[in-house]
Amino acid sequence: MHIDKELDARGLVCPLPILRTKQSLSAMISGQTLKIIATDPGSVIDFQVFADQTGNELLSLSETTDEFIFILKKK
Repeated sequence: MHIDKELDARGLVCPLPILRTKQSLSAMISGQTLKIIATDPGSVIDFQVFADQTGNELLSLSETTDEFIFILKKK
């Protein structure tokens, strides 16, 4: 999967991963993909809700040891 931009949100807790994601997405064009790496367990539900509310598509959600990786496609 092609990734246009990557955001490192490790060590940040709610609401900072979402706020940083909003900032990153605002600088991107429609159809581009953003990879976010986070460590906050609450970010799993946060990104699902964020995608539903904003219309951006959550393409992928995966978990590695102590990290959560999200791939969003900008609407």
